[in-house]
Amino acid sequence: MATQVTSLSRSGVSDWLIQRVTAVVLAVYSVVLVGWVLLTGEVTYTAWKELFSSTWMQVFTLLALIATCAHAWVGVWTIGSDYLRPHTMGGVADRLRFVYQISCILILLTYLVLGIKILWGQS
Repeated sequence: MATQVTSLSRSGVSDWLIQRVTAVVLAVYSVVLVGWVLLTGEVTYTAWKELFSSTWMQVFTLLALIATCAHAWVGVWTIGSDYLRPHTMGGVADRLRFVYQISCILILLTYLVLGIKILWGQS
């Protein structure tokens, strides 16, 4: 079991559970969006704006955004810990893994902050 400081939960079972729960959240969100598009008929800017201005949809979208970031982090952390290993790459692996993880954190934080700004910002 990998126990790095950058692991989301420090446990393989917990990371597995986070992946499954966030996948369910994202699947339900996708089904709701596709269902809304199919039931709405003609999707206009006004209808789309009305959907996303409702509080329940804003909260649900925020939950999906957080789930996306958590799901992505567990995935990229697993890739980094599985493929950037010191015994296969020598000493460069630690530096490469650090740069990789910092880059992923910055990208995910940017995605989260911009998503919140778009979702809860003034229109």
